[in-house]
Amino acid sequence: MISSTPANSSTFETKTWRWRDFPIAYQVKGNQGPAVVLVHGFGASSGHWRKNLPVLGETCRCYALDLIGFGASAKPTPGIGVDYTFETWGQQVADFCRDVVGSPAFLIGNSIGCIVVLQAAVDYPDISLGVALLNCSLRLLHDRKRVTLPWHRRIGVPVVQGLLGVKWIGELFFSQLAKPQVVRKILLQAYRNQEAVTDELVDLLMAPAADLGAVDVFVAFTRYSQGPLPEDLLPLLSCPAIILWGTEDPWEPIALAREWENFPKVEKFMPLEGLGHCPQDEAPEIVNPLLQDWILSH
Repeated sequence: MISSTPANSSTFETKTWRWRDFPIAYQVKGNQGPAVVLVHGFGASSGHWRKNLPVLGETCRCYALDLIGFGASAKPTPGIGVDYTFETWGQQVADFCRDVVGSPAFLIGNSIGCIVVLQAAVDYPDISLGVALLNCSLRLLHDRKRVTLPWHRRIGVPVVQGLLGVKWIGELFFSQLAKPQVVRKILLQAYRNQEAVTDELVDLLMAPAADLGAVDVFVAFTRYSQGPLPEDLLPLLSCPAIILWGTEDPWEPIALAREWENFPKVEKFMPLEGLGHCPQDEAPEIVNPLLQDWILSH
């Protein structure tokens, strides 16, 4: 079931779709051309594509989706109705393509959203025309990668994850993070173009933190060190892929992903010089034409 709500911008429309009986928010622009589904990263939402959706929507049927647990979508208690895993989110994207988009789509992700779209494309190849990855999460805290960390982090990460599982500690930690000044500081690390870190962006990321269930979702994902790695999924792709990477990303070093260009379905690996972790928001004037050209070439 789909319902419309007033859009935040005159350029695109905001709607609600019910999935597994939960309300899921998404935004849409464009009514012709190939379908495109945009998937945000951890702690973000469909609004993180506000500089891309209107432009891509000029030539495509473009959708930006709030994953369950994030943005304006429902945030059910972990383990009750939903598990916050890449398999869950991959199924959400696939069902969205079938129920709302009504056709296969090009799937574009940023950060953990990249793994979501990879999971969707691998598990449900019928819904994916191609996959575009923007600064994909390397999942460096994954159980299988932890052995590569310095000893203090190798020991410290599971300790912190265990502490966050204590309800009052998790709530306290989240409350310290969910402050405008802290969010701004984190963004200033991630973005190399400091002018892109605006009050609008901070407010956009802060708004869902007040929702019921936001703390539980944050803790559940922070403690999630299992599931797939991107290098597990890339060789299983049956559709074409393109990788774009801000070279100044402090969280996901480009050097650790360069070998991904050797996977059979990866058509291009494009370094974006001087950009950080969220190039689609930091420099849409660079990213949008690259995505448009790649989509239309297929």
